[in-house]
Parts: sequence; structure tokens; C-alpha cells
Amino acid sequence: MEQLSFQVADYEGPLDLLLQLVQKHKLNIYDIEISKLLDQYLEHIQVMQQVNLDLSSEFLEMASRLVYIKTVMLLPRHEEEAEQMRRELTGQLLEYQACQQAAQLLREREGGLDRITRPPMELERDPLYGNVHRPQELCKAYLQAVGRGKRRLPPPASTFAPIVTRRVVSVRSRVIYVLKRLYQQEHVPFEALFQEGEDRSELVATFLAVLELMKTGRILLDQQEMLHLVPGGGRGEVESMELSDLVDE
Repeated sequence: MEQLSFQVADYEGPLDLLLQLVQKHKLNIYDIEISKLLDQYLEHIQVMQQVNLDLSSEFLEMASRLVYIKTVMLLPRHEEEAEQMRRELTGQLLEYQACQQAAQLLREREGGLDRITRPPMELERDPLYGNVHRPQELCKAYLQAVGRGKRRLPPPASTFAPIVTRRVVSVRSRVIYVLKRLYQQEHVPFEALFQEGEDRSELVATFLAVLELMKTGRILLDQQEMLHLVPGGGRGEVESMELSDLVDE
């Protein structure tokens, strides 16, 4: 094989350098001698470094790739892996060569990529709307426009009516209700307190009232889910309730 020679020049990338080395010495691109090509590639990189050319990481990565392919080819039982990597490199070179040929063909047809073109022409504006729409499309567009106008208006007062007019039931009132039931009856089933509930607010307040009375020791829940008054039991806020509250409620 003829000794590869080269000159320092600008290359678009490592594939451009490899392809020029192959083309210059008329090598068989389908059967590249990796060892000889690697030697010439490394010598070329050394010359580029001596003249203070900036080497991108792509050139160094290609050098390490060629070294790895050469190493695998020297190892026994790795011929198939080495041949596969060599075919991949050959395919990349062929693809890059095809791209260069296509670019050259475009340059010849178009006279170069640096051609100066004239500025765009100013077109006269047509004030008439030339599209034709179906009546259904116009009706849909009108309704959408009206809906956007309504969304900009503040919400009516009826929107807040369910929030403002909702009945608020206090826990204290349900405490009095539970105690009144237990004063009238010695034993009250736990579920019976919730059968007459009108809404969720009243049910929640009743449940909290039962918890508060059990916490303060005024009532007791047995295993049969029956509520009982605890004689003399209870401390705190529940004890401060007047007997008239239980009677008048």
C-alpha cells in the first residue's frame, strides 16, 4: 500500500478527513485497512496540534474509535465484532460521500449557496373577504363571540345564593339537643340522633356534639351503641350551660 500523505487543511469533521485520505490514495472504501489508516490519521492530528489548530472532540473521539477497532482485530475470538465495527465505519463514510456528491450537484445547478436574491415584492392588499362559509359556521362563530362577552361580565348575585343562604348549625345548639334527648329518655340509640337531620351541616354538628360530650364525660356510649347520661360527670364549657337552655330549646 502506498504511504498516505496529507496536508494541513480545514475539515468539516473526522469523516471528512477520513474520506479525503481514502479518496486521495484511491483506497478501497469497502475494504479499508484500519491499521494503516489509523497511523495516517494520528499523524495528521499531531501535525494539526503542532500548528496550534483547535481540535474538536469529534476528531479525538474518532481516533479512539479507530484504536479500539484495531485492538479488537488483534484479539482472538473477536473477528466478528471487529468486522461489524469496520462495516459500520464504511457505511458512515459511504453516506457522507453521498451527501457531499449531492451538495456538489446542488452547487452546480444553483450557482453556489451565496447567490443574492431580490427582496420580496409588495403585494396589494385586497380589502374584500373572499372566503365562503356555511350558515352553520357563521352561527357557531357568533355564539362563541357572545359567550366570550358574557365571560367578561361579573357573575350574577344568584351564583352566590347557595353559599350565602346555606343554613349554619352550631355545635353548641346540637349539644343542647343531645342533652335534651337524654334528659327526656334515659337511653338513646346513637343512630337515632341522625335520623332527623335535615342537611349535612346539621349531621356534622350533631356528630361533633356527641364527641364533645363524650370528651367532657357528660355522656357514655356502650357496646350496644346506646347513649347514656353520666350522673355528675363533665367539666368545662358544657358544664356552664344553663338548665333553661335544655328546657327552652
